Amino acid sequence: MLALDLLAHYAHLLFALVWIGHNYASFVQQPAYVPFRGDAAALERDLERRMKREHGIFRYASLVVWASGMAMLWQRGWLPDALLLRGPLAVIGLGAWIGTLMLLNLWLVLWPHQKKLLGFVPASFEERVRCSRITFLSSRSNTILSMPLLFLMAAGGHGLHLF
Repeated sequence: MLALDLLAHYAHLLFALVWIGHNYASFVQQPAYVPFRGDAAALERDLERRMKREHGIFRYASLVVWASGMAMLWQRGWLPDALLLRGPLAVIGLGAWIGTLMLLNLWLVLWPHQKKLLGFVPASFEERVRCSRITFLSSRSNTILSMPLLFLMAAGGHGLHLF
Protein backbone atom coordinates (compact mmCIF):
# COMPACT_ATOMS: atom_id res chain seq x y z
CA MET A 1 0.00 0.00 0.00
CA LEU A 2 2.95 2.33 0.58
CA ALA A 3 3.85 2.06 -3.12
CA LEU A 4 0.28 2.97 -4.13
CA ASP A 5 0.30 5.95 -1.80
CA LEU A 6 3.68 7.10 -3.11
CA LEU A 7 2.55 6.70 -6.72
CA ALA A 8 -0.69 8.59 -6.05
CA HIS A 9 1.20 11.34 -4.23
CA TYR A 10 3.66 11.97 -7.05
CA ALA A 11 1.03 11.63 -9.78
CA HIS A 12 -1.08 14.15 -7.88
CA LEU A 13 1.79 16.65 -7.71
CA LEU A 14 3.05 16.16 -11.26
CA PHE A 15 -0.32 16.40 -12.97
CA ALA A 16 -1.42 19.27 -10.71
CA LEU A 17 1.54 21.21 -12.08
CA VAL A 18 0.39 20.45 -15.62
CA TRP A 19 -3.25 21.35 -14.98
CA ILE A 20 -2.79 24.42 -12.81
CA GLY A 21 0.27 25.47 -14.78
CA HIS A 22 -1.88 25.62 -17.90
CA ASN A 23 -4.32 27.92 -16.10
CA TYR A 24 -1.55 30.21 -14.86
CA ALA A 25 0.11 30.32 -18.29
CA SER A 26 -3.21 31.31 -19.84
CA PHE A 27 -3.66 34.00 -17.19
CA VAL A 28 -0.21 35.48 -17.86
CA GLN A 29 -0.47 35.26 -21.65
CA GLN A 30 -3.87 36.96 -21.77
CA PRO A 31 -4.57 38.89 -18.54
CA ALA A 32 -7.81 40.47 -19.78
CA TYR A 33 -10.60 39.32 -22.04
CA VAL A 34 -10.25 40.76 -25.52
CA PRO A 35 -13.32 40.24 -27.69
CA PHE A 36 -12.52 38.94 -31.13
CA ARG A 37 -12.82 41.54 -33.86
CA GLY A 38 -12.33 40.33 -37.35
CA ASP A 39 -13.65 37.98 -39.95
CA ALA A 40 -14.22 34.24 -39.86
CA ALA A 41 -10.95 33.47 -41.69
CA ALA A 42 -8.93 35.43 -39.11
CA LEU A 43 -10.78 33.58 -36.35
CA GLU A 44 -9.88 30.24 -37.95
CA ARG A 45 -6.18 31.17 -38.08
CA ASP A 46 -6.28 32.41 -34.47
CA LEU A 47 -8.03 29.28 -33.23
CA GLU A 48 -5.63 26.98 -35.05
CA ARG A 49 -2.70 28.79 -33.43
CA ARG A 50 -4.30 28.55 -29.98
CA MET A 51 -5.27 24.92 -30.44
CA LYS A 52 -1.70 23.92 -31.23
CA ARG A 53 -0.34 25.87 -28.25
CA GLU A 54 -2.92 25.15 -25.57
CA HIS A 55 -4.22 21.66 -26.18
CA GLY A 56 -2.57 18.53 -25.02
CA ILE A 57 -2.98 16.62 -21.86
CA PHE A 58 -4.16 19.32 -19.45
CA ARG A 59 -7.81 18.16 -19.36
CA TYR A 60 -6.77 14.59 -18.66
CA ALA A 61 -4.23 15.83 -16.12
CA SER A 62 -7.21 17.17 -14.14
CA LEU A 63 -8.67 13.67 -13.95
CA VAL A 64 -5.36 12.20 -12.74
CA VAL A 65 -5.03 14.95 -10.12
CA TRP A 66 -8.55 14.42 -8.82
CA ALA A 67 -8.40 10.62 -8.87
CA SER A 68 -4.98 10.45 -7.22
CA GLY A 69 -6.08 12.91 -4.53
CA MET A 70 -9.18 10.87 -3.79
CA ALA A 71 -7.06 7.67 -3.82
CA MET A 72 -4.71 9.14 -1.23
CA LEU A 73 -7.61 10.17 1.01
CA TRP A 74 -9.20 6.73 0.62
CA GLN A 75 -5.96 4.81 1.20
CA ARG A 76 -5.34 6.72 4.42
CA GLY A 77 -8.92 6.19 5.59
CA TRP A 78 -9.60 9.93 5.49
CA LEU A 79 -12.07 10.14 2.60
CA PRO A 80 -15.39 10.13 4.51
CA ASP A 81 -14.28 12.63 7.16
CA ALA A 82 -12.59 14.86 4.59
CA LEU A 83 -15.61 14.98 2.28
CA LEU A 84 -17.95 15.55 5.21
CA LEU A 85 -15.61 18.30 6.49
CA ARG A 86 -15.21 16.67 9.91
CA GLY A 87 -12.57 17.62 12.45
CA PRO A 88 -9.01 18.34 11.34
CA LEU A 89 -9.72 16.76 7.94
CA ALA A 90 -12.10 19.60 7.12
CA VAL A 91 -9.16 21.61 5.76
CA ILE A 92 -8.05 19.01 3.22
CA GLY A 93 -11.72 18.17 2.57
CA LEU A 94 -12.47 21.75 1.62
CA GLY A 95 -9.53 21.55 -0.80
CA ALA A 96 -10.97 18.32 -2.21
CA TRP A 97 -14.35 19.99 -2.77
CA ILE A 98 -12.73 22.99 -4.48
CA GLY A 99 -10.75 20.58 -6.68
CA THR A 100 -13.96 18.74 -7.52
CA LEU A 101 -15.64 22.02 -8.43
CA MET A 102 -12.68 22.92 -10.64
CA LEU A 103 -12.84 19.52 -12.36
CA LEU A 104 -16.58 19.87 -12.99
CA ASN A 105 -16.10 23.41 -14.28
CA LEU A 106 -13.44 22.20 -16.70
CA TRP A 107 -15.34 19.21 -18.05
CA LEU A 108 -18.95 20.48 -17.90
CA VAL A 109 -18.60 24.20 -18.66
CA LEU A 110 -15.27 25.04 -20.25
CA TRP A 111 -14.76 22.00 -22.49
CA PRO A 112 -18.23 21.91 -24.14
CA HIS A 113 -17.90 25.60 -25.06
CA GLN A 114 -14.28 25.24 -26.05
CA LYS A 115 -15.20 22.44 -28.48
CA LYS A 116 -17.49 24.88 -30.30
CA LEU A 117 -14.91 27.64 -30.17
CA LEU A 118 -12.21 25.41 -31.62
CA GLY A 119 -14.46 23.97 -34.32
CA PHE A 120 -14.58 20.43 -32.95
CA VAL A 121 -18.37 20.84 -32.82
CA PRO A 122 -20.18 22.81 -35.55
CA ALA A 123 -21.25 26.28 -34.42
CA SER A 124 -22.02 29.59 -36.08
CA PHE A 125 -19.50 32.41 -35.98
CA GLU A 126 -21.65 34.30 -33.46
CA GLU A 127 -21.91 31.19 -31.24
CA ARG A 128 -18.15 30.71 -31.36
CA VAL A 129 -17.57 34.33 -30.35
CA ARG A 130 -20.05 33.89 -27.45
CA CYS A 131 -18.28 30.70 -26.38
CA SER A 132 -14.94 32.53 -26.30
CA ARG A 133 -16.21 34.69 -23.43
CA ILE A 134 -17.53 31.68 -21.51
CA THR A 135 -14.28 29.75 -21.89
CA PHE A 136 -12.32 32.81 -20.78
CA LEU A 137 -14.42 33.23 -17.61
CA SER A 138 -14.46 29.51 -16.86
CA SER A 139 -10.68 29.30 -17.16
CA ARG A 140 -10.24 32.37 -14.94
CA SER A 141 -12.56 30.85 -12.35
CA ASN A 142 -10.36 27.76 -12.12
CA THR A 143 -7.24 29.90 -11.86
CA ILE A 144 -8.74 31.88 -8.99
CA LEU A 145 -10.01 28.71 -7.25
CA SER A 146 -6.56 27.14 -7.48
CA MET A 147 -5.15 29.70 -5.04
CA PRO A 148 -7.21 28.68 -1.98
CA LEU A 149 -6.97 25.07 -3.16
CA LEU A 150 -3.17 25.13 -2.99
CA PHE A 151 -3.29 26.84 0.42
CA LEU A 152 -5.70 24.22 1.78
CA MET A 153 -3.61 21.36 0.40
CA ALA A 154 -0.50 22.73 2.09
CA ALA A 155 -2.35 23.55 5.32
CA GLY A 156 -3.88 20.06 5.38
CA GLY A 157 -0.43 18.50 5.57
CA HIS A 158 1.65 21.18 7.23
CA GLY A 159 -0.52 23.67 9.05
CA LEU A 160 -3.44 22.00 10.77
CA HIS A 161 -2.41 23.60 14.07
CA LEU A 162 -3.50 26.93 12.56
CA PHE A 163 -7.11 25.71 12.44
